[in-house]
Amino acid sequence: MTLLELLEKINVTKAEDIKLFFVTRAIKEGLTRNSRTRDKYLFKVYQVDSSEEIRQHLFESTQSQIDNIIGKNYEMVDYDILSDETDHLFTYAIKDKVFSFSDVVTNQLLKPATKIKTISEITTENEELWAYSVGFEDLTDNKWIYTFRKIQSGKVAVNEIDNPDSNFFKKCIRTVFNTESMKLEVLKGESITLDKRIDCVFYDETFYVVQKGAFEQIVGLQEEYQEQAKEIVRNMQQIPLITGTEKLMDLIEKKPSLHKKLVKIERIGGYKQLSVAAIKQMSKVCKQYGENLPMKDGKLNMETEQDIDVILKMFGDYYKKGVVSGKSYGTFSGKEIEVTL
Repeated sequence: MTLLELLEKINVTKAEDIKLFFVTRAIKEGLTRNSRTRDKYLFKVYQVDSSEEIRQHLFESTQSQIDNIIGKNYEMVDYDILSDETDHLFTYAIKDKVFSFSDVVTNQLLKPATKIKTISEITTENEELWAYSVGFEDLTDNKWIYTFRKIQSGKVAVNEIDNPDSNFFKKCIRTVFNTESMKLEVLKGESITLDKRIDCVFYDETFYVVQKGAFEQIVGLQEEYQEQAKEIVRNMQQIPLITGTEKLMDLIEKKPSLHKKLVKIERIGGYKQLSVAAIKQMSKVCKQYGENLPMKDGKLNMETEQDIDVILKMFGDYYKKGVVSGKSYGTFSGKEIEVTL
């Protein structure tokens, strides 16, 4: 399925028939945000009635966004955790993948959703407004097309006076400048910003990823990568030829960019068979590219961020060479391919 085909399906639907959903996220009972488990969140779907004007806005903005993406002629490729390319449209198939958000698209959106009358009903200390979705019914194949957009807390406002326990009230206070009194006053009532953008489209068990970072946040991949990264560092701590991993564990909390690198390194798996011979080869490669392999007492040593950067490059096969041009490149991305001759 291409985006053009999806747009053609949307074009034959009617604005009056689209459905607007809100998706919330809550921590599962018995768990905390610091729990090590990767599957700690529960997602819930709610439906909200909307005016004709809003439905028309959502309908037209979706058409415009998808048409704009099609016009960029992006190459459609399978989702890759690390990619240097920005001119790709990634596809992420959910078949055989188990994660909390999959219940939203494979179960909850297929059934009548609970209807809400106020935003405050679904913004509590334990439940946060996570994303909104617009549904378009494909009458030809009796399926639904869903677009998703991540909701940032700053774009949601509840009535702070009537709902002091709302988690949004604790994060910030929404105000409006009253031109009559010439004073800044607390915003009364409830509001939510619905952007003219989409982060991903879901149809027939596949996500079509428009905004890679936002998509990873919506479906929980970002936090999953963080938990995986911590587990990978714990595995490294068991390897006698690696020291100073405490610094790396500390940086995981501060630098999300490390998460994907570590997950990629885990897939390569070379660090698990680390040997003296492998360290000598790493040292040789580092010298070729003007780096110094950080070592202490014959072991790889991660005392500083610079040390970590160099060692992770070695574990991640960062340095690559074009077999035709012979030119050298530096990147964590890339997919292993089989050589036939």
